[in-house]
Amino acid sequence: MPLFGELFISELLKKSVLDPKGDDLGSVKDFVVVKGDPLPRVSAIILEKKKYFYFLGWNNISIFNKRIISANVYALQLKQYEFSEDDLLIVRDILDKQIVDANGAKVVRVNDVRLEGINSHASLTAVDVGMRGILRRLGIERRGEALYNIFGKTISHNLIPWNYIQPLEPRLSTISLTVPRQMLSALHPADIADIISKISHEEGAALMEGLDPNVAAEALHEIEPETKKAIIQSFDKDFASDVVERMPPDEAADLLGDLPDEKAKELLESIKKDEAQDIQELLGHKEDSAGGLMTNEFIAYTPQLSVKDAIEKFKINAPGVETVYYIYITDENERLIGVISLKDMLLASPDVPLSEIMEIKLKTVTPDTDQEEVAEIISKYNLLAIPVVDDKGVLLGIVTIDDIIDIFLPPLSKKKRRRI
Repeated sequence: MPLFGELFISELLKKSVLDPKGDDLGSVKDFVVVKGDPLPRVSAIILEKKKYFYFLGWNNISIFNKRIISANVYALQLKQYEFSEDDLLIVRDILDKQIVDANGAKVVRVNDVRLEGINSHASLTAVDVGMRGILRRLGIERRGEALYNIFGKTISHNLIPWNYIQPLEPRLSTISLTVPRQMLSALHPADIADIISKISHEEGAALMEGLDPNVAAEALHEIEPETKKAIIQSFDKDFASDVVERMPPDEAADLLGDLPDEKAKELLESIKKDEAQDIQELLGHKEDSAGGLMTNEFIAYTPQLSVKDAIEKFKINAPGVETVYYIYITDENERLIGVISLKDMLLASPDVPLSEIMEIKLKTVTPDTDQEEVAEIISKYNLLAIPVVDDKGVLLGIVTIDDIIDIFLPPLSKKKRRRI
């Protein structure tokens, strides 16, 4: 079957299809796509004539190119076609749908689809997500190109090869959001969150469940509350538990605080006991307070420990803590007695105990301290983090500068925590 060069769907739509005598069978309305080797291929053309639709199988097409599409059958031999959700149609199901351009870390729209002749079939080889696709569909690609040339510019070709596209579902029936998982996993969590925010909750959940739980955990924090709530509830229970376990306790508490009580308790019961206890403690504090802002992930050592030994322990402990600005020094009862910056520890003599280099004039807050007061203290004393202690001086957690920034420049994901 002659298929010359590359074709774009927009160049074929509404084109008349001729029978062996040259009479009109109807105009091109859509294309049925099936799985092919190596690429999906057109199995039939859907024709429209006098408001009726007809099915023209690929094996009945004799000429297929930009200028002429002809068939080896007559009108009486065509069967009427009824649109079915079981079929994948290019115009209905692919054009104007969103896909992820992982290289650009953004959601883009399919403006056109490219076909090429492979093994006597019209195979889908790429989608056009650029300006050319829009102009081509409007029928002004050449005029647009000429206009750009006047200003010394060119319209770039923005094609995503079909090799980089895979359907969300096992069967080839929907292509509203597609991207290789390994490419998505390599993106920054904020970029993943931006992509998720531009698609439906169902698509977002399906996409994230294909990610590593660590990547999903980081991305979830960047997503606005309502979307995050819908996505976490759509997850399989085991995957949801894995994700929550990998989140810093304060972020996990924010997430669970936004869920219905029953769902939050279900997740708390399914994660490790230690992590669940840390999260539960944070959920018990008042909103808009130091307790509501703090994380109970921090690094604390005894005053007798030498700098050398502290550095070795730090290498082991630090990977499991989200943010580390200071080393806190506590006594045998976990009461805070001093603090050391990482810089001071690294510059100190290896054999001296931490007690000799720690700062004992401490700035602290209690769990009930208002968040505005916490922000004022951190700003006034140029701190990167401030310890939160109870009335006996026991170190409960820390509020970091990141948390304070969130007060004044809140991300979409920031919300008031609710007790459960």
